[in-house]
Amino acid sequence: MRRNGVLMIALVAALCVGCRGDDRRTETGAVGTAGAASDKVSRGDKDFVHDAAIAGMAEVELGKIVSERATEPEVKKFGQMMVSDHTEGGIKLKAIATENTIEWPAQLDDKHRDKIDDLGKKQGVEFDRDYIAAMVDGHEDMIDKLESRIDKKNLAEWKTQMADRPAGKEVKEQGKVIAILPEKSDDLVTMRINEWAASVYPTAYAHLQKAKQIDSDLKRKHTMP
Repeated sequence: MRRNGVLMIALVAALCVGCRGDDRRTETGAVGTAGAASDKVSRGDKDFVHDAAIAGMAEVELGKIVSERATEPEVKKFGQMMVSDHTEGGIKLKAIATENTIEWPAQLDDKHRDKIDDLGKKQGVEFDRDYIAAMVDGHEDMIDKLESRIDKKNLAEWKTQMADRPAGKEVKEQGKVIAILPEKSDDLVTMRINEWAASVYPTAYAHLQKAKQIDSDLKRKHTMP
């Protein structure tokens, strides 16, 4: 009886160790899977998300100070649009980053922080001109980044359509604006980011055109005769 009891205790102990071993393997596997998800994201995708996030954060922060320092109604309206549109775009991009364990920047880089600090010291006409000039430069940079993620042939057709519309030509394709298509990729993360770029491109393009128009109007209005 005593020998049977000892054997029973040994058997139970072995089963317990076996169970704990299974648990450790499961936990390690889960951590490994999460780590692998991050490791599989390309450096190009990580850099794009980082740069786009920083640019959007800067647009929102600058837009918030426009109401306090700008004088022209069009500049104030543009600033409000920046806050609204870039906040929305940032939320969607951050969701992609979170799903794929891509690091999201906690704060602005020195380049954008210095620009915001510099503009924060200005007011009135000087602020209006420098802010809009910064918006033109910033959106030109962003357009270049987005276009690297968009189908080139489709983008050329879209730009042609946009160029024709002010001339009064009708849109031929089913009476609608041609949709922007992302550049195709077999990498699921890259494809998600490309889709985001394609979805926000028309808005970024419209921002750039509006900024250029306001910039031109300000120069004409405030240029001495």
